[in-house]
Amino acid sequence: MGLLEGKCAIVTGAASPRGLGKAMAALFVEHGARVAVLDLDKAAAKEAAADLGEGHIGLTCDVTDRAACEAAAAAVLDAFGHIDVLVNNAGITQPLKIMEIEAENYDAVTDVNLRGTLYMSQAAIPQMRRQKSGSIINLSSVSAQRGGGIFGGPHYSAAKAGVLGLTKAMARELAPDNIRSNAICPGFIATDITAGKLTPEMNQTILAGIPMGRAGTAADVAGCALFLASELSAYCTGSEVDVNGGSLIH
Repeated sequence: MGLLEGKCAIVTGAASPRGLGKAMAALFVEHGARVAVLDLDKAAAKEAAADLGEGHIGLTCDVTDRAACEAAAAAVLDAFGHIDVLVNNAGITQPLKIMEIEAENYDAVTDVNLRGTLYMSQAAIPQMRRQKSGSIINLSSVSAQRGGGIFGGPHYSAAKAGVLGLTKAMARELAPDNIRSNAICPGFIATDITAGKLTPEMNQTILAGIPMGRAGTAADVAGCALFLASELSAYCTGSEVDVNGGSLIH
């Protein structure tokens, strides 16, 4: 019996074949969940849902558009009847230095990472409140905790730090409705977002700072998401879970 038997989950930004979202969705399915893959790219979302097997759905959704988030949540409810888990995974990054950040860079990065997390949560919360249960999992980053230094610029650190504050405030407000809100802070994970953008020297420097001596994988993050989605973490809310191989030991 899977840990998510009979549960329905939404994972945003989950269409990229080697991304975190797809890995989380696949593990959820393995544990019995029905999954809605949300992505900007409609064809890719449908393809990713088909890859997961029968009974899953792929929807187009721009998380920076509140009406689009509400429409997606309504479509999930139509298809599945309930929403038990929401993973706010959609995100973008830019490797800019502080003086290079222009208004459009700031808007793009904070809109997807932070505003998108707020809007998608707002779309799912009413149903979770009706059910008196739910788990919201937000993707932050080690960059928020240590002030960047791997790939994303300061505006990325700021957006991901904002995700931590939002996660904790939601946890506090939603706890009476039995809705949990937790964040995952991945460290250096080998995914398409970083592929080919780091020189061998940069790679070596990064690995030297990780006690476990390797980059993380999408599966490492997915395992943590499964824990937070399931009843194994029934008494965890407002927490931030570090998945970084020891690269940031508080």
